[in-house]
Amino acid sequence: MASSDKHLLVAAIDFGTTYSGYAFSFIHDFERDPLKISANSWAAGSGGLMSLKTSTCVLFKPNGDFHSFGFEAEDKYSDLALDKKQNGWYYFRRFKMKLYENKNLNRSFKIEDDQGHTMPAMKVFSACIKYLKDQMMEFCKKQVTDINISDILWVLTVPAIWSDASKQFMREAAVEAGIKGDHLMIALEPEAASLYCKYIPIERKGEGGMKTFTSGSKYLVLDGGGGTIDVTVHEVQSDGSLKEIHKANGGDWGGTKVDNAFQILLSGIIGNDAFHRFLENSKADMVEFFRDFEVKKRTIKPNGPSNEKVTFKVPTAMNVACKDVTGKDISTIITSKSKYRGNLTIVGDKLRVSGNQAKELFKDPINHIVTHLKTLLRDPNARGVESILMVGGFSESLVLQDAIKTNFPNLRMIVPQDPGLAVLKGAVIFGHEPRAIKSRVCKYTYGICAKRPFDAKKHDPSKRFTASTGKEYCQDLFDVHVCIGDCVNIGQPQAVNIYHPIEPDQVALLFPLYVSTQKNPKYVTEPGCSRIGHLIIAIPDTSKGCNRFVAVQMTFSNTEFEVGATNIATGEKVSATFDFL
Repeated sequence: MASSDKHLLVAAIDFGTTYSGYAFSFIHDFERDPLKISANSWAAGSGGLMSLKTSTCVLFKPNGDFHSFGFEAEDKYSDLALDKKQNGWYYFRRFKMKLYENKNLNRSFKIEDDQGHTMPAMKVFSACIKYLKDQMMEFCKKQVTDINISDILWVLTVPAIWSDASKQFMREAAVEAGIKGDHLMIALEPEAASLYCKYIPIERKGEGGMKTFTSGSKYLVLDGGGGTIDVTVHEVQSDGSLKEIHKANGGDWGGTKVDNAFQILLSGIIGNDAFHRFLENSKADMVEFFRDFEVKKRTIKPNGPSNEKVTFKVPTAMNVACKDVTGKDISTIITSKSKYRGNLTIVGDKLRVSGNQAKELFKDPINHIVTHLKTLLRDPNARGVESILMVGGFSESLVLQDAIKTNFPNLRMIVPQDPGLAVLKGAVIFGHEPRAIKSRVCKYTYGICAKRPFDAKKHDPSKRFTASTGKEYCQDLFDVHVCIGDCVNIGQPQAVNIYHPIEPDQVALLFPLYVSTQKNPKYVTEPGCSRIGHLIIAIPDTSKGCNRFVAVQMTFSNTEFEVGATNIATGEKVSATFDFL
C-alpha cells in the first residue's frame, strides 16, 4: 500500500456514476485542520449551475482523441447536435456502472457511446482520470507553484461492493492516466465518507451530534450514489479508529433508478418509438433534459400538500416526435387517458406532475434499500447499531431521507450538510490516515484451486489424476486462505500456505483464484464457488525439480488484496502477483 509519509499532499478523485470531482489537502494543513480540503468549482452551461463536482460525461473527437470532460463535454456535444455535426463523435455518460455490471471484466472490453459506437473501456476511463488529474495539478499549482506529481499521493474511490477485477481495472486506468502505482491508493466509498463524518463539527451533525462517534458506538453507513447503494457497519474503537463489523454490501439501487423511472413514465405516455426518436434526433435537447431532471428531482418532497405539483420542462422536440409517431401531441394523450387524470397535466412546454406521482419515481430503489437494510439490521453482527449515516448524492433526496426515517424510527438519522461531498473529502482524509480503518470483514471465502497428493480416505475418486512423475494428485481442491465473515486487521496477512510444483520443469506456479459464499468449501466445483482471477508465483530455478517449496501469504484486509511468497529453502522473496483481469 502507498504511504502518505513522503508526500506533501493527498489528492483524491471521486469518479462517480453521475458526478465526479477532485479535492486535496497538504499534510501540514491536515495536521492543523483535517477538514481544510480544497475542491474545484465547476460551472454548467451559462454558469447558472455551480457545483463542486462535474457531470461524469466524456467526449472524444471522431479520430478517437480526447476532447472534453464533464459539463464542458455536455455543452460541446449539445452544440455539435444543434449544428447537426455530432455524428462520428464519441459521447459517453454514466458508464461507470459497466464495471459493476460486467461479470467477466477484462482489459479489452468495450463500451458503447450515445450513438452506439464502441471504444475500449480502458481508454475511456483512463482519459477521464487523466483529465481530473491534470485539472487537479493546475488547480494545486495556483497555491504552490513548484509542486510536482511525485509530491502527491493519489486516492481513487470505488464502491465497496465492487469486484476485485473492477478495482484492478480502475487502478490500471489510473496508471495509464499517468499516476504511478506506488503513489496510488484505492479508497472504499462508504469508508471514506465515514472518516469524513468523524471530523464534522457538532453543530453540523444535527440532533445527536458527536454521541454517534464516541468509543463503542455502532452505526450503519448508507452511501447512496448515482449507480450503487453501498452499505457498511462501523464500530468506533477506543483510539477513535473504525472497525467494520459487517461485510460491505448493497446493490444497484442508486439515484439513476429514479431517472430510469421518469424515462419509463414518459415513454409510457408518448410510446417507446417516439421516445427513442427524441433521444436519437434531438441530442441537444436530450442533454438539457437530463441535466434539468437531475437538478429537479432533488426538490421532490415526500410530504408536500396534496395539490402541490412538480414541474418538468418538456422539450419541443419531444412533442414533435410524439406527433410524428402517434399523430397526437403529449397534451392530447394525457387528457385522453384516465390513469393520468389528476396526476399529469401539460401547460405549454411544462409537464406538471402531482406530488404522489413524483414520489412514485423513487418507489423501486427505495423499496430495495429499505428491504435490504431491514434484513441487514436483523443480522447478529449489526446488533447495537444506533444510527444511520446517510452520505452520497442520492442521500440528498428528501424522499429517501423520509423513507429511512419512517422505516427506522428507533435509529438516529444523520445527514451531513453536503452528503454528496462526503466521499470525496473523506477520500482525502483516508489518504492521510489509512490506518484509521482498523479492520474489515471478508465478503467471501477466498482461496486457490490447488492440487494435493491424493488420499483415498479424504478425496473424491473423480478428482484423481497422475502427474508425469507417476505421483497421484487430487485436483480442484479449494485451498482456503480466509473465510467469509472473518474479521481481518488492516495490513495483517492471513495464514501461510505451502505450495510446490508437481512437474519438475515448471518455472511458475499458476493458481486459479476462487471465491465462495460457503464458509469452508472442499472443492472449487461446489455451488457458490466462482473463479475471479489467478495467482502467479515465479520459480525459475528448476534444478531441484518438484522439491521446491514456496510459502504464500495473502493479505485480504486492505482495499486491494496483496500477496507475498518466500522460497522456504533460501528465505528469499519470490515474485507473486494477483491478476483479476
